Amino acid sequence: MKEKRIRVFYRAEMCPPLLGEGSESKSPLKPKLLLEFIEKQGLLPHFRLEEHFLPFANEEFYLAHTQTYVDGFFEGREPYASGDGLLGIDWSRDYAESTRYTNASLYQAIRASVDFPETLCLSPTSGFHHAVPERGALFCAFSGQVIAAVKLYRESGLSGAFIDLDGHFGNSIDDSRTFVKDLERAVPKGCNINIKTKHGVYLEDLKLRLLILQELFLEEKIHYVVFCHGADSHEDDDIGHQLTTAEWLECAVLFSDFVKKTESLSGRPVPVSMALFGGYRNDDYDCVLSLHTASLMKVLNGLSGLEKEYDPVVSKNKRKSGV
Repeated sequence: MKEKRIRVFYRAEMCPPLLGEGSESKSPLKPKLLLEFIEKQGLLPHFRLEEHFLPFANEEFYLAHTQTYVDGFFEGREPYASGDGLLGIDWSRDYAESTRYTNASLYQAIRASVDFPETLCLSPTSGFHHAVPERGALFCAFSGQVIAAVKLYRESGLSGAFIDLDGHFGNSIDDSRTFVKDLERAVPKGCNINIKTKHGVYLEDLKLRLLILQELFLEEKIHYVVFCHGADSHEDDDIGHQLTTAEWLECAVLFSDFVKKTESLSGRPVPVSMALFGGYRNDDYDCVLSLHTASLMKVLNGLSGLEKEYDPVVSKNKRKSGV
């Protein structure tokens, strides 16, 4: 059993104070918004904040990106800053600096899950899985997954898997394999899981891929897993549509069952960390935060034995009526 609290790697600097008017995504603000939402639901006692970690320097970003892009982004030079429209987020000095903390948060969550596998770890972050070595893309400035995985592999020789259930294909890892020579060992092929199907077929696809990961863990070819449950695979998302609420939550249950079964078969704990990834609702962003909260609680309940249920509210009308 895991501990009954999730360790959350969060610092206030992860969120810029304001977003520019041209920004199309609230993802840079999501860490702060999620923790505020969790507190409003009375669930904060089930989370333990970890604030004592350092931001990444430029050198950490060089692990997954060209020096030209990294330095240009942090200096605000075109075409490397987000003003060129690649990111969908207006560039600002505060936004640029916040990425040093969000990328460090993901690495620290994974690192802690490996060092303390009896705990569940969370990086409350989004905006990683579309960036490529030469540039950012969509709402992603840097490939935090590649940076974290390669950094961990070079430090400890450990390989991992990303269960990326965002509603959009996470291309960063596969598009970085040529640029990052040892990425093939840090995240072996087949360990960047993205599912393109819908409804029941989606769930069956997930079950099959989790079975494959189970074998890889038992064979010690991977050593940790990262569960990235994007809310934009939910059918009510502005740019999602793959799963009903019940199906979306079932993914968290399937993941928890996979971890428990793998631990039982292997006789050792599976290091588990989590991240948020996508989720877009212009009508009521709290619906996105509610889904993320529900997924986190499902995993916590399933892996720690806690019995604290939380049902997401995914309709603005239901929220107003108190349903």
